[in-house]
Amino acid sequence: MMYPPNLTAPMAKELTQFGFEELQTPDKVSEVLEQPSGTVLMVVNSVCGCAAANARPGAKLALDNEKKPEKLVTVFAGVDQEATAKAREYLLPYPPSSPAIALFKDGKLVHFLERHHIEGRSAEIIAANLQMAFDRYC
Repeated sequence: MMYPPNLTAPMAKELTQFGFEELQTPDKVSEVLEQPSGTVLMVVNSVCGCAAANARPGAKLALDNEKKPEKLVTVFAGVDQEATAKAREYLLPYPPSSPAIALFKDGKLVHFLERHHIEGRSAEIIAANLQMAFDRYC
C-alpha cells in the first residue's frame, strides 16, 4: 500500500457513502466488469487534488440524471493495487490514469475520462460529460 489508510479512508468514503462499492480484489473487479448485461460506472479513485476537486464530485453530481448506471463501483489507485491493476486491464487500450472514470455497458468499455479530461475541469463539466454518456448508454 502506497498511502496510509488514515489518509485515504475519507477519500474512499466520499464515494462509498454515496453508493459506490469498493472493489478491493482482482476477482471482485472481474466479477463486476464481466457481467454480460447492464451498466457500470467505475471511478479510479486517487489521492491527487484533481480527484477531490473534480473527479469524485463530478461523478456524484452526474448521478443527478434521469438515466444512470445500474451499478456504481470504485477502485483506489495506490491503495488497492492489485484490484486497480485488474481494472486497468478492462480500460485498455487507454494507459493507466488516476483519477479516471469509466462507463461499461454489457461488459464493454463505452466511455472513458482520463486524468487529462478531468484535471482543470470543473465537477459540473465532468458531470455534464458523464450525463451525456448516461443518456446514450444507460
